[in-house]
Amino acid sequence: MNASGNTLSTDFNTKGSRYRHIGDLTGEPPTREFTEISIPVPWGCLAGKWYGPQEIQPILGLHGWQDNAGTFDLLVPLLPPHVAFLSVDLPGHGLSSRLPDGCYYNSIDNVYLIRVIMKEYKWEKLYMIGHSMSSIIGFVFAALYPDEMGMLIGLDALKPHQRPPHKILRSIETRMIGFIEEDERNRNKDEPPSYIYNELIERVHFGSFQSLNQDVCKYMMARNIQKSLKYPDKYYFTRDRRLKFYNYTIGSQALCNEMAKRITCPYLFIKARQSLYFEDKKYYDETLNVLRAKKNFVYFECDGTHHLHMNNPENIIDPIVDFIEKYGPRQRAGAKERHIANIEKQSKL
Repeated sequence: MNASGNTLSTDFNTKGSRYRHIGDLTGEPPTREFTEISIPVPWGCLAGKWYGPQEIQPILGLHGWQDNAGTFDLLVPLLPPHVAFLSVDLPGHGLSSRLPDGCYYNSIDNVYLIRVIMKEYKWEKLYMIGHSMSSIIGFVFAALYPDEMGMLIGLDALKPHQRPPHKILRSIETRMIGFIEEDERNRNKDEPPSYIYNELIERVHFGSFQSLNQDVCKYMMARNIQKSLKYPDKYYFTRDRRLKFYNYTIGSQALCNEMAKRITCPYLFIKARQSLYFEDKKYYDETLNVLRAKKNFVYFECDGTHHLHMNNPENIIDPIVDFIEKYGPRQRAGAKERHIANIEKQSKL
């Protein structure tokens, strides 16, 4: 349901219920109570999960490539209850509408989506936490609109990755071919391949390059699957298969360094020690050194894989909470007091 209590609509090609969180699939309670929301866009809607108070501006949470709003299911419960948090499915992910047939997914387009969300809720500034692909998008947004980024927390991926020119060209060449094939498959409206539950867990685990521990895969999986209409004991993935061929190209190393120079907001970046850099580390270090010179930049490194916020959220929650309490939305100044007052009021009823 959306914030108005209306049934959340999606534009997938099959009938049947969709799962909002793992509890809809297994009967477990949600890791934290939330309200399912729907934000209109020209091709459908963006779906999301709003946690905490709805009368104050939330922190916007955005997920990584082929993940969904469930990426924060294990981190958000560790936040103080007075902190509002909005975790959104990007287009083609989770419960959000796919782009229309024939439309290509470009990573930079997510900057537009952030602006759509800001306009919907009339935010003057953005307070954001992003993982992987969305951590990079946060970096880009903060550089493009430094006066509108109030706070940024990035998880594990710092900046647009640099690759040799021949690999970039080869990637564009093959991705375009793959995209066209998947776009045609989408139009056929055939049910995708289906799997039993344990097979889904295995596919999510290995699909993350074994970054996601198997016991937490279910939280990521819930918003990305649907019951098969052909095989009663099986499920299939509902995310847009065209996402496999996302276009990530966002400029040169010189451009990355220039973007880093333009970022002025309080910025916490968290790096997992057991994760890859996805590029030659010299490029990462070069941009990181630009950021380190800024007074509001905080670097935190700890043990963990690329999905450390799901596998070990307790290892990073302290620096995140400290940063939010110091730099989060202005409304937070009275939010904690209002939350305590509401608890006291309810306790007297």
